[in-house]
Amino acid sequence: MIHSVKLSLLTSTITTLIVMLSALLIAYSLSEDSFRGKSIVKTVLDIPIAFPEILIGIMLLIFLGNTPLNYMMDGLGIQIVFTDLGVICAQFFVSLPYTVRICYSTFCNIDRRLKFVSRSLGYTEFETFRNIMIPLSRDGILAATIITFSRCIGCFGAVLIVAGGTYQKTDTLPISLYLNLSYGNVEMAVASGIFLMIISFITIFFLEKMGAYGNEFSGYR
Repeated sequence: MIHSVKLSLLTSTITTLIVMLSALLIAYSLSEDSFRGKSIVKTVLDIPIAFPEILIGIMLLIFLGNTPLNYMMDGLGIQIVFTDLGVICAQFFVSLPYTVRICYSTFCNIDRRLKFVSRSLGYTEFETFRNIMIPLSRDGILAATIITFSRCIGCFGAVLIVAGGTYQKTDTLPISLYLNLSYGNVEMAVASGIFLMIISFITIFFLEKMGAYGNEFSGYR
């Protein structure tokens, strides 16, 4: 159980950081640029939301199977399937579409004139993004972080397919719950569920408090 808790917290935290960085860049680019095929790109990014996690896991397993990418990673000594990296990979592709959607909506709701004023005052594109867009998107980014971590900590189907759900190796809390229930160990399955609920509650409550504190501080300033 301790192993499952540590693995869930570690992989979910790492994945959340990677997803947030990727989603912010993708969402900002989509909200700023108009190009041919933009609707197709947005549709492709949104499609996994409608997929069951098991399907995402199967697609990742096929993509990471006997393909040139797999051979290249093997040559570099990187193994994804049935490892902790597989857990992170599965969590990433399950949670990314939700995060991109939230961040995209957040950026689109910001007044474009503020960006134009920033650029006219000499800020570069990156400085405008860092000093204007990110602070104004704070609530949306916080909401995206909560959703992302929640999706990662509760990710099951894709992790089971890609990481294998090996006992004492890739068994995150949802996988541990499933394995113990399969073994008939109801007490441990219930314990896994309780740990999962406690961790989720503490994390979301902590992020909500951070958001409330940040809003009060901004108002004070």
